[in-house]
Amino acid sequence: MTKSKIPKVGIILGSQSDLPIMEKATNALVDFGIDYELIVASAHRTPKKVEQFAKSAGKKFDLIIAGAGMAAALPGVVAAHTTLPVIGIPISSKALSGHDALFSIVQMPPGVPVACVAIDGAKNAAILAAQILSLKYPGIKRKLAKLKGER
Repeated sequence: MTKSKIPKVGIILGSQSDLPIMEKATNALVDFGIDYELIVASAHRTPKKVEQFAKSAGKKFDLIIAGAGMAAALPGVVAAHTTLPVIGIPISSKALSGHDALFSIVQMPPGVPVACVAIDGAKNAAILAAQILSLKYPGIKRKLAKLKGER
């Protein structure tokens, strides 16, 4: 995890067209006071860029959120190149309504885990990220308690 007092999440999406879904994650992260950096890189079209992102991610991020549609290889490829937790968001598509992406993300081989949220579940990905980060950052834990109505 980063040594900063401000948590930071790396967000990677496979296509610019996924941005409206991923903005639900960025908005929620901002609400939790979590910084983020967002990049667009495709596991299929720009694999070297994805590999470089994943291999260097541990130097500046606490965890990664990866959103991808269709074959949805992106979260798994990222997870293969980093020890950081990776949360995958399956993005819906016209052909199979996101089920192809869902199955691609949840069916990872042993040794390459990827947490997975619902199809288009970007807000939940941010909340899960906040829950993981709350183990290190007490301020996030207080914000989660408020969100969930705990006193």
